[in-house]
Amino acid sequence: MSGICIAQEPEADALLEREPLALLIGMLLDQQIQMEVAFRGPLKLHERLGGLDVRVIADHDPEAFATLATTPPAIHRYGGSMAKRVQEMCRAIVEDWDGDPAAIWTRPGADGAAPDGREVLRRLKALPGYGEQKAKIFLAILGKQYGVTPDGWREAAGDYGADGTRLSAADVVDGQTLLEVRDTKKAIKAAAREKKAAAAK
Repeated sequence: MSGICIAQEPEADALLEREPLALLIGMLLDQQIQMEVAFRGPLKLHERLGGLDVRVIADHDPEAFATLATTPPAIHRYGGSMAKRVQEMCRAIVEDWDGDPAAIWTRPGADGAAPDGREVLRRLKALPGYGEQKAKIFLAILGKQYGVTPDGWREAAGDYGADGTRLSAADVVDGQTLLEVRDTKKAIKAAAREKKAAAAK
């Protein structure tokens, strides 16, 4: 596994690399704010909680946890609502995966076989706060940066799983690729706006 640098901050990236829960939380936060800011969120929680324990987060008093999440610097622009999502996801991991985040992509299925890409994607989509796109991007991060390559992961991740793309957090390996991903996202949004405007005429 090569060093993760999605957060563009050594300590935050080291946590993402070391703690599967941190990576899941970072991906959960990656919306409506800059990507690197989202992936620094787990470190803020880690520092304020004295660690990232899925059960501690799941059982934490919601108001107190929201305060932790919104205390400057907040984990997100919408820290209060994202605090709820983080707790909901952690509760699901406790209930469905015995508190082991990595089990989502490592636990064998009912047939005893290792989960393939489609199954890992299905499991990710079942997490609170994870829709189709977020689940595909996370699967691509697992395959491209985390050394987790279940059969068919690229196909299951769709465009995000392809080699040489600059579409998502999965493609950020340094400061330059972060800028390239940002430029790609801007271009896609601009094209979507043009298409919408054209259709409205």
